Amino acid sequence: MWHNRATGDPRASRDATQVTATRPHRCGGIVRNHLPTGVAVAAEPIPTDQSFLDTDPAFPLHRGGKMEMRSTIPVRDADDLSLAYTPGVARVCSAIADNPELAHDYTWTSKVVAVVTDGTAVLGLGDIGPAASMPVMEGKSILFKEFAGVDSVPIALATTDVDEIVETVIRMAPSFGGINLEDISAPRCFEIEDRLRAALDIPVFHDDQHGTAIVTLAALKNAARLIGKDLSQLRAVVAGAGASGIAVSTILIEAGIGDIALSDSKGLIHEGREGLNPVKERIARITNREGRSGSTEEALSGADVFIGLSGATVDESCIATMSEDAIVFALSNPTPEVHPEVAARHARVVATGRSDFPNQINNVLAFPGIFAGAFATRAHSITEGMKLAAADALAAIVGDDVRPDYVIPNPFDERVAPAVTTAVAEQARAEGVARI
Repeated sequence: MWHNRATGDPRASRDATQVTATRPHRCGGIVRNHLPTGVAVAAEPIPTDQSFLDTDPAFPLHRGGKMEMRSTIPVRDADDLSLAYTPGVARVCSAIADNPELAHDYTWTSKVVAVVTDGTAVLGLGDIGPAASMPVMEGKSILFKEFAGVDSVPIALATTDVDEIVETVIRMAPSFGGINLEDISAPRCFEIEDRLRAALDIPVFHDDQHGTAIVTLAALKNAARLIGKDLSQLRAVVAGAGASGIAVSTILIEAGIGDIALSDSKGLIHEGREGLNPVKERIARITNREGRSGSTEEALSGADVFIGLSGATVDESCIATMSEDAIVFALSNPTPEVHPEVAARHARVVATGRSDFPNQINNVLAFPGIFAGAFATRAHSITEGMKLAAADALAAIVGDDVRPDYVIPNPFDERVAPAVTTAVAEQARAEGVARI
C-alpha cells in the first residue's frame, strides 16, 4: 500500500504542453500558435544552489519524494514471517498458478493503478524527460489516494518510442489493476492508448484526454441549463487539437451538442483540409457540420461556447462577438486564453483551469472516482458510457444550486469521488464490462 506523506496540489490539471509563438489576428491582440508538441518550453532557469532550494517552499515539500511504501500487515515474529513470506507465501503462489483469477483477491493488483509517462508533455513544461516528470507523477499518485483511496505507482519510462512504450506497459500489466497514461504528447498518445486498450483486459485511461473531457462536459451541462438551453442548441468552438481538445470535442459530440468546430494552429479543422493527420481526419468527420473554414476568431462570431485548450490568447473583442449568454471555458493553465474577468464582461458563465477563480475545470474531479468505480466492479475497460455517467454524476452534484460561478463542484467537495465511483460502477454493470 502506498502512503501519502503530503497532500498534492490538484490545481494544475490542464495539459498545455506546447511551445507558443505570436501572430496578429483579426479581433485585435495576439494569438499564440502551437509549435510541435514535445518541444521543451523556454522558461527562466531555476536556481539550483542549496540556499535557493532551502528557501523556496516547494522544494522542502518534495524532498525525498511525496510517497513511501508501507506494509498492510505486521511482521512481528517468526510466525508472521512464515505467513507473509516463506513458506506460507508458496501456498498462495501455487494457488494463483492453478487459478490466475485468485491474484485479484490475494495480491494488490486489483486495486493499484500504474501512472505511466514518458515525460514528453508535462504540465505546460513540455518535453522535460522521465526524471523531471517524476514530481508530477508522484503528485498524480497522491491525488488518487487522497481523493478516492486508490493506490497507484508512478512509472516514468526512458523511451518515447510508441512500440517500446506499448510493449513495456503490456509486460508490466500483470502487476496492476489499471493503467493511467499521463503527460504523453500527441498524436502518439492516441495510438498508445488504443493499442493498450486492445491488448489488455484491465482499464486503460489517458487522463489528459478523458479526465478533461468528462469534467468539461459536466460543467457545460450545468452552464447550458443555467442559460436555458439544451446541449443540442449550442454551437461551440474548441481552440486546440491536442489530446484534450480532441477528447473534449469527441465527448461533446457523443453528448449531443448541436455543432462544434475544432481549430489548430492552421485554423479550423474540416473535411478535405490538406495536411491532417489520421486523428484530425477522424475528428473532422464528426465535427464542424457547417463546414466552416478560416480562423478560430472568425468562428467565434455568434458562437455559444468557447473552450480553450491551446495555450493561445484570445482578445476581448473576439469574445464580444459571441452570442448573448455566451459560455467561455478558458482552460489553459496557468495563463487562460482570456482573463476570466475580461471574459465575464461578455459571457454569462466563465470557467478556467485555475484554482483562484470560480468554476475550476480540474481533472481530479474525475480520474480518482473513475478508477475507484472500475475497481469496485473489476471492470475490464473504461467505456464511453462510463465516462458519460461520470460527467452526469458530477453535474448532478451542483443540482439546483447552479449559478454562474458554480457550474462544477469544488475538488474538495467530499461528495465528488463517491458520486463518480457509484455512477461508473453502475454503468459498468449495465454495459456488461463488470466482472463482479
